[in-house]
Amino acid sequence: MADVPKGFTIKTKGFKTVIVEDKLGEGGQGAVYQVDYDGQPKALKWYSGKKLKDPEKFYENLKNNIKKGAPTPAFLWPEDITEKEGEAFGYIMKMRPVEYKDFSLFLLAKEKFASVTAMVNAALHITAGFRELHNRGYSYQDLNDGNFFVNPKSGEVLICDNDNVAMYGENLGIGGKCRYTAPEIVLGKALPSIHTDKFSLAVVLFLLFMNNHPLEGKKAYPPCMTEELEKQIYGAEPLFIFDPEDHANAPVPGINNNAIKRWPAYPRYIQEKFIAAFSKQALTDPSYRIIEKDWLRQFIRLRGEIYKCDGCGEIFFADAIQPTLCPKCRKSKLFALYLKTPQYNVPIHQKTRFYNCHTETDSDDFLTRTGEVSLNKESGGFELKNISTKSWYITNGSTQRTLGPNEVIPLHKGMSIDFGGCTAEIS
Repeated sequence: MADVPKGFTIKTKGFKTVIVEDKLGEGGQGAVYQVDYDGQPKALKWYSGKKLKDPEKFYENLKNNIKKGAPTPAFLWPEDITEKEGEAFGYIMKMRPVEYKDFSLFLLAKEKFASVTAMVNAALHITAGFRELHNRGYSYQDLNDGNFFVNPKSGEVLICDNDNVAMYGENLGIGGKCRYTAPEIVLGKALPSIHTDKFSLAVVLFLLFMNNHPLEGKKAYPPCMTEELEKQIYGAEPLFIFDPEDHANAPVPGINNNAIKRWPAYPRYIQEKFIAAFSKQALTDPSYRIIEKDWLRQFIRLRGEIYKCDGCGEIFFADAIQPTLCPKCRKSKLFALYLKTPQYNVPIHQKTRFYNCHTETDSDDFLTRTGEVSLNKESGGFELKNISTKSWYITNGSTQRTLGPNEVIPLHKGMSIDFGGCTAEIS
């Protein structure tokens, strides 16, 4: 594709002036430039039109998406579209902040998360973004490792390359990226849809946690990979590398070391969710695929179980109820207290944080903090601070009291807390 020259100027449908400044990168369909958008720094994705199957349909779809707006602020969504320059055109989007890094760099170990919490947050943000996208009636159609920018410190995510997003039932002629497309697309039996997005999302999540592909075990490393073998591995005969009943595609030592090391580190419920996501039923029947809400519930629980061993400092996932061995020093951890809500059991320790998803029935809001636990150095016991905007109602034996915003109360086994959105118990 010929580069757009610096200083190139064009008008948009929103009656703005775009002036090209620098080239930022190039993909399969178009190139991205930093531009001056009526005095604001923005990004322009520019298409020659020749690489698009149906340029007019593509252009109209972008216009419709701009009109409807982004599903959430996490999407670097098209904001405006240029006039056509012959067959060429482009759309305007926000610039990626410098602290956000390409997800593919994490898979290459060129970037690392600052903490386990940041990594789990990334899974939550990715999943929540696609849940809202699908709830709005869109399908992404080309979900892969190149679609995300991730903040390694916080795990916050920006979702890019939203140009192929279309309303459910619409298709812009793109099949998706090899290794991420659902088996039915590989075999030519289906077009991209919400159902195929769910498969691609599961692949991205597995890569995030295990840093290996879920279908690339023994079968994926023959002496010579051919197009026919690729179709077999990803389409005709896909097999999960951790399938509990069929080990024909098991991880290969020396090649799948990341998966071999990381898989045992996750709680059984996370393993079971991936086993279900890549079961032979889910690989062949889209109705068996995991919905975003189910992923969110698992990751919310997982984040609540992140614990730093008080013996050796190792970070691991500690069950709220059952004793858990530290994988490094083998010291057993059993929490004295945990919060039992209708959805979750949350272990109580001095870094426990509660969110709306814990204190509101059926909420999946994992961002808004509502409570925090600290250790009272004088008593040696744990205290809960209400940092929500609501008053909570505490029952402790025959004693009842109100806990207003910013107030603190000692935690005791048997205490009941009415958060206003749900009732929980300290067990």
